[in-house]
Amino acid sequence: MQYTVLLEKGESSYGAFVPDIPDCIAVGETQEEALKLIKEGIEFHLEGLLADDLSIPKKHCEFKEVAVNIA
Repeated sequence: MQYTVLLEKGESSYGAFVPDIPDCIAVGETQEEALKLIKEGIEFHLEGLLADDLSIPKKHCEFKEVAVNIA
């Protein structure tokens, strides 16, 4: 299963979040660390849902880039 993860560069760290899984966030000093931590967070969250007999969120988001022309 794959989820869309958004990375945001802050002043001293990177934030990662998953639009399809509210409140699933991670912060790391590097992009690699943030991605590692968000992957672990997603797995932990989904395992918890399964343990509680709840459904796993379906993927609704996908990544698309949009070119913008400014006059």
